[in-house]
Amino acid sequence: LAALGAEAVFAACDAADPAALTALVADIPARHPLSAVIHAAGVLDDGVLDALDPARLAAVLRAKLTTARNLHEATVGLDLSAFVVFSSVMGVVGNAGQGNYAAANAAVDALVAARRAAGLPGTSVAWGAWAGPGMLVDDVAARLRDSGMPVMEPETAVTAIGRALAEDDALVVVADVDWQRFTTAMGPRSAALLDGMPDPAAARPVPGTTAPPAAREGGGSADALRQRIAVLPGHEDRVRALTELVRTHAATVLRHSDVDAVQPGKAFSALGFDSLTAVELRNRLAAVTGLALPAAVLFDHPTPSALAGRLLADLDLPAAASGTAGSDRSAGAEVS
Repeated sequence: LAALGAEAVFAACDAADPAALTALVADIPARHPLSAVIHAAGVLDDGVLDALDPARLAAVLRAKLTTARNLHEATVGLDLSAFVVFSSVMGVVGNAGQGNYAAANAAVDALVAARRAAGLPGTSVAWGAWAGPGMLVDDVAARLRDSGMPVMEPETAVTAIGRALAEDDALVVVADVDWQRFTTAMGPRSAALLDGMPDPAAARPVPGTTAPPAAREGGGSADALRQRIAVLPGHEDRVRALTELVRTHAATVLRHSDVDAVQPGKAFSALGFDSLTAVELRNRLAAVTGLALPAAVLFDHPTPSALAGRLLADLDLPAAASGTAGSDRSAGAEVS
């Protein structure tokens, strides 16, 4: 800022305290009237829903929503040219274990929409993850990449914000998206998001083309999976194939290079799953099978082989042919 000829003045204030924030705004000299506000605060306190309590929710809301609302109320009578809130793409698409953070960001998006409806300036920039120092840790970055939303280089993000603000929309998403991975990871939930895109066809697999690695990893469409399982001649063959499906996705979630690290009869908890990775595996399996799986499905069916039995029951396929010959022929069948 100094190199550009500007004078930067730093002032400490608890923006969640409305009185303190109002006093700070009032202290701004009249010769330098406040003309723009940028809100970039936020904290994380991740956890699955049953691990969150009111205090953990309140802390995340305080940093993001309470401060944004206080800024709105402290400046509502001023002639601002811009009121910019740094939100998160998680408020738009959601993310396992970040319900409180997603809710806080969706709420500030709504606050900006209310400002616009009242004739006030307002833009909410829903950021994807940035590379470098910040709120992101390595394992979360890896999971985001696997779900089709890799981190952005800061230079790319800074360039994008100029274009985003020039669009003059209430909400702008700025994120690096691998659409094939994203649609595979999101499953049926992606349809509603893509319907509002200017060119949603570009984000959907083109019929008749070869699926990219991410789509093959996800197992293709749920219908294709059902067909591959249905042609297997024996019940045990079907369970075996679905067990391999579970093991493959479990190995991916746990960042194992070899599926052999996931033993079919070993409990998920002993394999290293926690509440967040359990939800991630549930989401992956729901996407590839097309099944509505409950959040606690890994706890109700605590091993890969037990979970495979649950998947087979839910797929509700025509009865398999019996006979040892069929089972022997299909012993090596795999579905991924």
